[in-house]
Amino acid sequence: MSTWEISLLGSLPNIGGLIATPFCGYVFNVLGRKYATILFGLPYVIAWAIISLTTNVTLILIAMTVAGIGIGGQNVSLIYISEISHDSIRGGMTACSASGFFLGLLISYVLGGYLTYYQVVYAHLTLSVAGMLLLMFLKESPVHLLRIGKEEEAAKSIAFYNQVDVHSKEVEVEIRKIKLQLDPRLEKILAEQQDPEVTSGLLNEKLGNDLEINKESPWKILASSRSSKRALITVLLVMTLTLLMGCIVLQVYAEPLFKEAVPSMPPNMCSIILAIDFLLASFGCVLVVDKFGRKNLFIITSLICGLCTLLLGSQLQFHWAPHWFTAFLIYAYSFIFSLGCGMVPFVLMAEVFLPEVRDLCSSIGLSVMWLGNFITVLVFNPLVERLGLGPVFYIFSAICFLTAVYGQFRLPETKELSVDAIQVLFLKRNKSK
Repeated sequence: MSTWEISLLGSLPNIGGLIATPFCGYVFNVLGRKYATILFGLPYVIAWAIISLTTNVTLILIAMTVAGIGIGGQNVSLIYISEISHDSIRGGMTACSASGFFLGLLISYVLGGYLTYYQVVYAHLTLSVAGMLLLMFLKESPVHLLRIGKEEEAAKSIAFYNQVDVHSKEVEVEIRKIKLQLDPRLEKILAEQQDPEVTSGLLNEKLGNDLEINKESPWKILASSRSSKRALITVLLVMTLTLLMGCIVLQVYAEPLFKEAVPSMPPNMCSIILAIDFLLASFGCVLVVDKFGRKNLFIITSLICGLCTLLLGSQLQFHWAPHWFTAFLIYAYSFIFSLGCGMVPFVLMAEVFLPEVRDLCSSIGLSVMWLGNFITVLVFNPLVERLGLGPVFYIFSAICFLTAVYGQFRLPETKELSVDAIQVLFLKRNKSK
């Protein structure tokens, strides 16, 4: 493969993801969370099958683009996990999706270092098929089932995930709670009382047993919902700021930095250690995101990332410390970023939206992510040529500190709150202006 073809090999999955993401919301609504998750596993099977059967460069590049479609649909897992998790552990369970991703990344790096080319291909093809088959044993999201009028199936799903009897009081309460979230009168009532701590009682009192299900299109609901628009703006701003903090650039250009910092260590070993770094950070996020809250975790990790990029920029510009310190800063930054500020936007994306617009808003957020990654990597080299590598990391540092300031003054705390209580936070902030 030529240099240009190797570049396409790494970038085309992003194009596939960007193309697929705008259609994800529609697929999630039509097929449901479970079957959409299974469907978006199919591109991986197709891609690995093509790679296993040919050495033609064009077909390999097409396979990578097809795999990107699967990447674009991976926000299904965030929505799926969010809708089957209890409010008290929703953040940690959502963060588990990152742990799964980094575990897969680590396994891929290890396999790539010790197996032959075709052994690696067949291993990933087998895992892709196994993933689709294992998903068949799960139940559909109860939120989606209630949206399409399958209350009996929704009760079975709740009983399955909570390991209780389908006729238990717990299932009955959860069914009513989801119906409240789907009721089109919800936002009007929430806007009147403005207190996230007492939403459930007032909603039960004002809505009674005559609950409705909103049948309008997600776009129309988003256009008329003040809380959803405010939540979407918040998620997009948080997502954009974290994208501009430099993590994607550090990952793309980590290899030459590692070669300078630790020339005696094989590149594959550096990659394995980096994957372990990400994996441990994601496990840490699972443990702390529901304990310390999204806001505090976001602010603290943004500040530490700002310090790491400031030190890294000065080290790259002035070389004031040993070369190994460069590697240490890369690992430290990657760990802190994945522990908090890199994961919080995805946790928010899965929990702050009303069920009717959750698919649509998640698709919009993921589209911004793909576009932001593309622009960040695109402008990095011209900036380095004009300013130098060190000063570019000063820019990343400034953005990290700016992100912390935004988090302090504009990011609401959603820890352990139900969806209706989260809407009150956005309505309250909007009204207080």
